[in-house]
Amino acid sequence: MTAELSAPRRWDPIVKLTHWGIVVAIILNAIVTEEGSGWHVRVGYGLAALLGLRLLWGIVGPHEARFTAFPPSPFRAIGHIREIGQGQVTHHRSHNPLGALMVYAIWACLAAIIASGIAMAGAPPSDPFAASHEEAEEHAVASPATSDDEDEDEREEEGGAGEEMMEEIHEIGVNLLYVLIALHLMGVVFETRRSGRQIVTAMLPWGNRRSR
Repeated sequence: MTAELSAPRRWDPIVKLTHWGIVVAIILNAIVTEEGSGWHVRVGYGLAALLGLRLLWGIVGPHEARFTAFPPSPFRAIGHIREIGQGQVTHHRSHNPLGALMVYAIWACLAAIIASGIAMAGAPPSDPFAASHEEAEEHAVASPATSDDEDEDEREEEGGAGEEMMEEIHEIGVNLLYVLIALHLMGVVFETRRSGRQIVTAMLPWGNRRSR
């Protein structure tokens, strides 16, 4: 067994806050809120704020939370895979090389989901119980058409291709995110069993900040 640093891993409160806040936001918009509803959009903006905070913390936060502590390096990831094959264990104060790649992949996926969602929904509604985007479109179709409405319909048709592309990006991003989350959970379980480190405990809000 080898060790990159003798000090145990520590996650600070901001890392824990953003991690679990993002988890809650994903769960809410996946199984609780209605797609396109006011609450769905609001949760999406909350997710954007949490991701933005975590990215900022990657610049100004403590050593373990900074991007420099876990750079995305395919070469280091390949080396980590070799270590696994050889039965070697290197303890990292931040994410291991494979974990680092996963973190950046999840962040990139979240950024695409957020950007496409904002492009479709715009600013969050002041009324969280406002009608969904789909309901608003159905109402517009059902209303009697006027000359102004016809002009607006033409403009909507011109932007329809762009909105359809955003919807596709959003859907692909969400599905990819679920795959990445599943791989992330499997990686946490595998690394915990392989290295003996309490990875989950180190991230729990009420847990000891030190992991073995």
